[in-house]
This record gives sequence, structure tokens and C-alpha cells, in this order.
Amino acid sequence: MSRISKLSDAITDPSRSEDVGASVYEQLRDDIISGRVKANERLKVAELAGRLGTSTNPIREALQQLRGEGFVVMTPNRGARVRPIDEDFVRDICEIEMLIEPALTRWFVGFATQADVEELERIQDEIEALNFGDEMKHSNLDLRFHQLMYDRHYNRHAVELWVRHRHILWAISRGFPTSLSRQANVLGEHRELIACVKAQDAQGAADAIGRHVEGSGRHIIERMRLLKR
Repeated sequence: MSRISKLSDAITDPSRSEDVGASVYEQLRDDIISGRVKANERLKVAELAGRLGTSTNPIREALQQLRGEGFVVMTPNRGARVRPIDEDFVRDICEIEMLIEPALTRWFVGFATQADVEELERIQDEIEALNFGDEMKHSNLDLRFHQLMYDRHYNRHAVELWVRHRHILWAISRGFPTSLSRQANVLGEHRELIACVKAQDAQGAADAIGRHVEGSGRHIIERMRLLKR
């Protein structure tokens, strides 16, 4: 199983972290996303090594990776601390995805086959039949829908970054119900995307996925704001 497939499995079932060989990095990342490690909390290497039962080197490497992804902030003479998982964090991720996903989608349109279109339609039929009745099942189906378009792309770094970002956004939003308006928009955006793929309209598909990503990010931010109130 490829690393991308492992990460994809973990997106919709965090309990599988051991099954996919969770690393120290993945454990720390999940602690931050889930809130088990609080915003602005200091991350002391020796304490983390003791808690996770490892040496200090894997901890330092994990913190550097988390820093690169924006989860951790490092300050000279003060060490590492957790960056707040807030509206700005979600906005930053979505802005990156609005660059990545249209590019991946545009490429897919040029290579899509009739079989690909039929599979997208089949998955979308399942999504609509489920009608958001089970958030976990919906997330799995939605993952399969987008993965069909992205998984064959030659830029594996871009695809893996998409998987990571999806994991982060799902983890942040899993406690929020999806509004009825957002549910309707998701279904409509998927159908619009399929129509563009059928018509071999690469730019139309890229525009559709851009609106899709923007709408998802806006919905998460709105839910975060409601939670604050």
C-alpha cells in the first residue's frame, strides 16, 4: 500500500492510525488537530519523547515537519509551541488548495475516459442516495470521488499535499454538522464538475473545483465562528 493510500485511509477513520504505521509525527499531528495538545502549549522534546516512548531525535524531526506544515511555531530561545487551529489556519490551507486542486483537475480532464466519467457518476449516485445521512460514509464516498481524479497525477508531492490538507480539514470539521445549504451546494458542484469532464471542458472543471474548495473552507470557518459564540 502506498503512503498516499495509507494517508487516505486515515482521513476518514482516525482509529486506523496504528494500522497505517503511525509515526511520531502522525501522533503529534493528531494530538494537535484533536485539541489534546492545546493552542500555544509548549512542546518540550524530552517530555514528548517520554510520553511517546521514543528517543529525542524522532521528536525533533517530527517538530520540524510540523513546523513546515504550519502546526508548530518555533521561536529562538523559547522552543516550539502549538499554533492555534483557527480561522486563519483554515483559510491558509484552503487558499493553497485553490491553487493545487484546479491544476490537478485540469490535468485529469485531458486524460479522462468514458469509464472514468461513469465511475464518477456512480460514486455521485451513491453520495446523493446517502444524502448526508452518515457523515463518515459521506466522507469516504467524497474521498473516492476526488481521488479518482487526482491519484494518477504525475506530481505525487501535490497529490500527497492534497491528502494531508484533506485530513486536516476533515479533522477540524468532523464535529460540525453540514448545513442544508452546503449539502445542496456540494451535490450541485459535483454534478457541475462531472458535466465539465464529460464535455472535456478543462477550464470549466478547474473553475468548478475552485468554487467547491472555496465553499468548503467558508463553511468550516462559519461553523468555527458559530462555535465561538
